[in-house]
This record gives sequence, C-alpha cells and structure tokens, in this order.
Amino acid sequence: MIKISDIHKSYGTVEVLKGIDLLIEKAEIVSIVGKSGAGKTTLLQIIGTLLDTDKGSIHINGTEVNKLKEKALSKFRNQNLGFVFQNHQLLPEFTALENVMIPGLIAQNSKKVTEDKAIEILQFLKLEHRLNHKPKELSGGEQQRIAVARALINDPEVILADEPSGNLDTQNKEELHQLFFALREKFHQTFVIVTHDMALAKMSDRTVTMKDGKIIS
Repeated sequence: MIKISDIHKSYGTVEVLKGIDLLIEKAEIVSIVGKSGAGKTTLLQIIGTLLDTDKGSIHINGTEVNKLKEKALSKFRNQNLGFVFQNHQLLPEFTALENVMIPGLIAQNSKKVTEDKAIEILQFLKLEHRLNHKPKELSGGEQQRIAVARALINDPEVILADEPSGNLDTQNKEELHQLFFALREKFHQTFVIVTHDMALAKMSDRTVTMKDGKIIS
C-alpha cells in the first residue's frame, strides 16, 4: 500500500530525515512516535504529498507520487488521501455538513451525491443532530469527528492524522481512538498516525519509533 524508500529531507543545513525506509500494508493502523524534532510530522507530510523529498521515492497504491506533476498530484491527493489535524482546521463560516462536503465539491462530485454521502458519514459518527451547527457551536470532540468525516468524504485509500487527539480531554481521546478502529473495520482504510499519545500507539497494529530523523524500531 505505502512503500517509502530512502527518503531524505533537509531544511538548509539541517537534515531532518536521514534515509527512511518503511512499508505499510493496506488497512493497517500504524502509529509513528518519537520525541519532538525526530522528524515525525515531516515524514507524515511527505507521505501526504504536502512536502517534496530531497531524495528517495514514495509509492502509494502502486503510484510513485513524488514523480507526479503538480496538477496530477493535487488530484491524487484529493482522491486518495484524507487528513486529520490536531486543530481540526474547520472553516468557521460553514456548517458541519458544509465542512465535510468541501473535499467532495473540490473533486467536482455532484452536490447532491456529496451531501447525501456527508450525511451518511455524519450519521455513522453519531453527529446527525449537528449537521447545521457551525464549529463554534460544537465541542472539541465533535469538531474532531467532523474533521474525520471530512477526511472520509472522497473514500480515500489512506487517512493521515497528525496528533489527532492532542487537544482532546481523556474521554474524547478514548472515543477518537476507538473511532479509528471502527472506521478501519467499516471502510478498510490505511491509517498513519503521528502521536505522542502512547495509549493510541499501543492500540495500533504497529508502532514505528523515530529518533533524529531515522526509524530506530
């Protein structure tokens, strides 16, 4: 599903990733852990095609994504990758339903099909009573589930999450962690999660530990 080979990335004279090799299977839930500055988020952003590599290759579902031109890469990202961030990144002027629909509309799917699918996902996430609420009217846990729903709208092969439970209280963390496994069961996606939360890491199928730009276990 995801094959990363000899990835290097530097910012100026600082080498952030120093030859990363990693294989992630389809429908696997993998947590990436390590101290701040280990290179976890940089690696996640490269997997998500948000950053270029200096050296190496990355294949996702058979496509060598770092060889794609900008337009093809944007299309691939929209159709194959879903993103969940620590700070939700919901648009405050839009309702929960509208926020979830945005990637589907960017993909030029019909508004009716996208809306129906967004409602279905929100119902699965037990948020059908929040469809017309704006982010400021939602709890932190509800906002994060809206962000998860948005990540799912285009049936992506891969969900990438960067500290998804970082701003949540204990109860909402546990609910989010369980949600990832429920989603894997229902939609068969691959999850790559950067986290400092060892409870989430221990629940994952596999934990990858990084230190100083390298995978050490």
